[in-house]
Amino acid sequence: MTPPSKIRNIAIIAHVDHGKTTLVDSLLRASGNFRENQAIAERAMDSMDLEREKGITIKAKNTSVHWNDHIINIVDTPGHADFGGEVERVMKMVDGVMLVVDAYEGPQAQTRFVLKKAMQQGIKPIVLINKMDRPHIKPDEVHDKVLELLMELEATEEQFNAPFVYGSARASWVTDHADGEQKDMTFLLEQIVKHIPAPKAELEGSFEMLVSNIDWDNFVGRVAIGKVTRGTVKLGDRVFLLGKTPDEKPKPIKVTKVFQYTTLTTSDSVEGGAGDIVGISGFEDVDIGQTVAGAADAPALPFVAIDPPTIVMQFAVNDGPLAGREGDHVTSRKIRDRLDREQKMNVTISVSDTDTAGIFDVSARGAMQIAVLVEQMRREGFEVLVSRPMVITKRIDDVICEPFETLYVDVPDDYLGGVMKTISERKGKIEDMNAHNGRTSLQAYIPTRGLIGFEFELMNLTSGHGIHSHLFREYAPHAGYMQTRSTGTLVSTESGEATAYALDTIQERGKLFVTSGDQVYDGMIVGENPRTDDLPVNPTRSKQLTNFRAAGGDKGIQLTPPVRFGLERAIEYIAPDELVEATPKSIRLRKRTLDSAQRLRERKRMEAEIEAAG
Repeated sequence: MTPPSKIRNIAIIAHVDHGKTTLVDSLLRASGNFRENQAIAERAMDSMDLEREKGITIKAKNTSVHWNDHIINIVDTPGHADFGGEVERVMKMVDGVMLVVDAYEGPQAQTRFVLKKAMQQGIKPIVLINKMDRPHIKPDEVHDKVLELLMELEATEEQFNAPFVYGSARASWVTDHADGEQKDMTFLLEQIVKHIPAPKAELEGSFEMLVSNIDWDNFVGRVAIGKVTRGTVKLGDRVFLLGKTPDEKPKPIKVTKVFQYTTLTTSDSVEGGAGDIVGISGFEDVDIGQTVAGAADAPALPFVAIDPPTIVMQFAVNDGPLAGREGDHVTSRKIRDRLDREQKMNVTISVSDTDTAGIFDVSARGAMQIAVLVEQMRREGFEVLVSRPMVITKRIDDVICEPFETLYVDVPDDYLGGVMKTISERKGKIEDMNAHNGRTSLQAYIPTRGLIGFEFELMNLTSGHGIHSHLFREYAPHAGYMQTRSTGTLVSTESGEATAYALDTIQERGKLFVTSGDQVYDGMIVGENPRTDDLPVNPTRSKQLTNFRAAGGDKGIQLTPPVRFGLERAIEYIAPDELVEATPKSIRLRKRTLDSAQRLRERKRMEAEIEAAG
């Protein structure tokens, strides 16, 4: 068994797309744990299909490198702000962090958030200035910016004197100076062993571990992952899962397996020792943040405080006319079970019932986090209706407050005017502005509501050249009414199959979301109206055939290709009175109330209420 002095536990943290997962690939190759002819997939740690498709890390995952006589446990963390909870909870598993910073872009918003969490835990960093093979790099400037960031975050003297390494994870070389001699990745492993402290763990004494992550194994079920802070654990041991509150009784557990995470595989180790990161199975039910101990009267270990969710969305049973045709799991019980399972695996998501049966409130950090959950559910065969994201408001000192964020935007100078106008329309206030090399960096203070749909608008405004990131700042007084969509919709009044003949006349009114042959129903949104009101249309109308009007007469109809929404874009696009119907094969937009007569009555009633109030 490896003694704690030969173990290093390190998390790799960075802004999204600064090269964390590629770095893990290079370290795994450098460790000599693979055969020479072994094929290793690129971004090997991104094991979820969605991660590979989006090119981002969504779940924190751990592996270990056996190098010389050391074990280096590496945790790969997400870089997107919506998945910040994944980073917060792994901080209890590690004793050091490697901060990866792009040699051109420098430290970004997410770097600040993640590094702040590490600093609060007293964790020592190593800084890797990555992508040194990029053109127009500014390593010296980036070095100074990282030091400024450490000062801002009130780093201790030891944290401030963090070692700097320069290199390219993709090209697998590192060096100790910006213009130093290029060395292979074993130099980086040496730096980790030299500068990262060994875990504080006691070899003697009763077993103790804090659950920081949960995995699932098809044979043994739930696997609790964490760093062993005292003692050892092996197959067949009797341990206790301590309650979440002091009143809850500890549950005795028999350990059915102990897992060690080596390179890209999971091995069934006989024993897990102090200081190592291991997985234990044998639990019926276990949550992140619980303590597993060798004695029933052991004290619970403290867990890191997780930032609260700021966004809530409603999940509902699909009650549309096409419900149940494409999905296998359509009942409220199945949907609730799946949401409960997600809640256990992900500390930042919380699920609660609403007053209406079959409708659940799901709270999270951001719209993207919930969109990822919906996409996973679609792929598992679920059909759900999802609402537009709404911010979670709080009443503080009798004032209604909403979450505000710091927004960082980097755009070419040509597009600056349009971007600033959009930020101001979304109730944002510009706080800082810097111009450099034909680009301008903005820092703004903006309500979280104003960020819903902002990414898509920024892409359109800047022809894809705009970069943005954001960080939760505080709850502040409500910013007032905000209109983020200036268009109305084309709403179908009939059910059936859309025809080219009908769509040909409808496309003159606006953009189409459907094409001929698509199934539509009463209340489904089939297009966008440039005006702000909703326009009822009949996309199923067919040509009346007579002796003079032949069936083949509409061969000349040219339909504009329809706008097809991805899930994230659809969720951001819809208005509060609309829903997204997500099924394994389709994404449809619809009104909450399908019946057009009932919608009209509801609108009139609302208008009457507004007049009476005015």
